[in-house]
Amino acid sequence: MILRTNVKLNFGLNVIRKRPDGYHDIETLFVPCHEFGDTLEVITGDDYSRTSASLFGRYGSVAQGISEDGKLMISIAKDEGIDWDPLKDLCAKAYYLLAEDFKLPPVKIFLEKTAPVGAGLGGGSADAAFTLKALNEICALGLSEERLSEYASRLGSDCAFFIWNRPMFGTGRGEILEPFDLDLSGYEVKVLVPEGISVSTKEAYDGIIPRSSVEGPIVPLMDLKEALMQPVEEWKGLVVNDFETTVFKKHPELAAIKQSLYDSGAVYAAMSGSGSAVFALYRK
Repeated sequence: MILRTNVKLNFGLNVIRKRPDGYHDIETLFVPCHEFGDTLEVITGDDYSRTSASLFGRYGSVAQGISEDGKLMISIAKDEGIDWDPLKDLCAKAYYLLAEDFKLPPVKIFLEKTAPVGAGLGGGSADAAFTLKALNEICALGLSEERLSEYASRLGSDCAFFIWNRPMFGTGRGEILEPFDLDLSGYEVKVLVPEGISVSTKEAYDGIIPRSSVEGPIVPLMDLKEALMQPVEEWKGLVVNDFETTVFKKHPELAAIKQSLYDSGAVYAAMSGSGSAVFALYRK
């Protein structure tokens, strides 16, 4: 099975409070973005791969890992190479997670990473969620979207969104999701990913002051869900990403990019997730 993954944009992201488990409660609207994505192939047993020859032919180096029991082989290709163990990739973790509860056959995973990394677009989370969906289908596990979402939330805070892959309002760590009616048919979305800037989630949280703190930022006039229900032309100043406070201090060039989007006629612009991607909405 060959799948083309996609990424996500965060329309607003409020950091509400720090939890006893070390995570933070947030509010955000996840929206699919198909401008970027990876190519994922998942096959069982000795099935023929339709992508492996192309990967090995086009990339100078393809990272590979084989589990100790030999049941999982994963190959990952990326232009600049990868600096992590393929067996610790989220796709591999997705296989291990399902293997705890189901007797899975030997599986081969081929992943071509072309989506930006460290841009707040959730490319790795998408790969994990799509792996779960692929395994569910080719192994005939019969898992519902709700069950797949539960598994995905154990892999990462925004993984569950990619199971549904439609506008969803996220709370908790981002794993508690509810459908959100969003009509952007009258707008064009532009996404900029600046080269040479990668922001980790840890870096974005460094220095963040949750809204529940008495020392926190001024709470907006309305909560995020209510703000998102206003006309898009009124989102500026209402639909905000709290991470911009910390990330823009360390990377002022991102603030300059956001301002340039407004200067070019955008009706709304913001950083996605923990950055570094910045996106804008333009009226068609």
